[in-house]
Amino acid sequence: MLTADHFLRSGKVRDLYTLADGRLLLVASDRISAFDVVLPTEIPDKGRVLTGLSRFWFAETAGIVPNHLRATDVGILAMAEPLPGWAKIGPHDKWRGRVMICQNATVVPIEAVVRGYLAGSGWREYREHGTVCGIPLPEGLRESDRLPEPIFTPATKAEQGEHDENIDFDQMIEHIGRDAAFDPDNAAAIAEVIRDRSIALYRYAAAIAARAGILLADTKFEFGLGMEADLDGEPGRAVGPAAEQIERRTRPSTGRRPDDGNGKPIEDQLILVDEALTPDSSRFWDAATYEPGRPQASFDKQFVRDWLETQPWDKTAPGPELPDDVAAGTRARYIEAFERITGASFDRYLAQDVIAR
Repeated sequence: MLTADHFLRSGKVRDLYTLADGRLLLVASDRISAFDVVLPTEIPDKGRVLTGLSRFWFAETAGIVPNHLRATDVGILAMAEPLPGWAKIGPHDKWRGRVMICQNATVVPIEAVVRGYLAGSGWREYREHGTVCGIPLPEGLRESDRLPEPIFTPATKAEQGEHDENIDFDQMIEHIGRDAAFDPDNAAAIAEVIRDRSIALYRYAAAIAARAGILLADTKFEFGLGMEADLDGEPGRAVGPAAEQIERRTRPSTGRRPDDGNGKPIEDQLILVDEALTPDSSRFWDAATYEPGRPQASFDKQFVRDWLETQPWDKTAPGPELPDDVAAGTRARYIEAFERITGASFDRYLAQDVIAR
C-alpha cells in the first residue's frame, strides 16, 4: 500500500509530494499565475482541467515520447496520517481529478517552447528585429500570422517570481551543460532530442486541436531524464494509466542518438514531465474567429492577462484580485478547451474522474 513520505514543495499551480516508493504525487490547485506572479484569486476547477487535459495528451503522445504519468486514482494513496502541506488542497476526496502519480526524473532546466504563430514575446521581438529568439523570419509578417514552419524557441526555467528568459539553441546547450545534474558532454545531444521531440509533439497536437476548431498558436514542454523510459518498446504499447482508454500512437522512426557513456542512448531516457498542452502552457485560439493582424480570441489565460494590462499594477507580487466576471470567464474558457479537444464531458470528468463523453 502506498503511503506518503513528505511534502516536497509548491509551484505556481501544483503541490508536490514524494511517496514512499520514490514516485512523485502532483496535485493541481486552482491557483492562476500571470506575468510570473501567482494571483490571489483562484479559478474554480482549473486544476482539474489542467490534470484532465494533461492525462489526455500524455496518452495521445506516448508513442512520440514517453512521459512521467503512472497513475491517477487517489484511492491508491491511502495516506496513513496527514503531513505538513496536506491542507493546501483539502481532504483527499477533493483531490479527485487533480492528481497525477508520476515517475521521478531529473528535470532539464529548459522550457521547450514551440511556436506555430507569431504572438506574445515573439511578436514583440519580431517587430524590433525581424527575428524570434534570434531566428530570422520573413519580412512583412503580421501579429498572429502563421509561421512558414513551427520554430523551436527555448527559454530558461526561472525560479518562482522571476521571469523566464528566451535563449537561442547554442545558449540552450550551454545552459544545460552548466547544470550540475547533467554531463556537459551530453548537453548537445539532450538539446537536439528535446528540440526534435518538441516539434514532433507540436505538429501532432496542432493537428488534433485543428479538428476541434482550435489553433495551437504555441506551447511549452518540460523534459526530464528518467531511467525507466524506453522508446524502443513494443509499438503502441500502453503507457500511462490503462483506464484512459485512448488509442496510443507509434512514434516516428529516428536515427540513433549518442549514449550517456554507459551504453544507454540519451533519447531513450528523455521523458515528458509536468503538464502537457494545457491552457496554462499553451495559446489556444478559436479557428472560427481567427484573423491575422490582431490579438485572437483564446481558450487560455490570455483573458486574464488582457484584464491585468488595464489595471494600475506593476506586475510584481501581490497581484490584484480578479473580478467575478473575469474569474468566471476564465473558467468557462478552460472548460471549453477541455471539452473541444478531448471530446469528453467535463461534468462527467468531475463526477467520475474519467475522460469520456
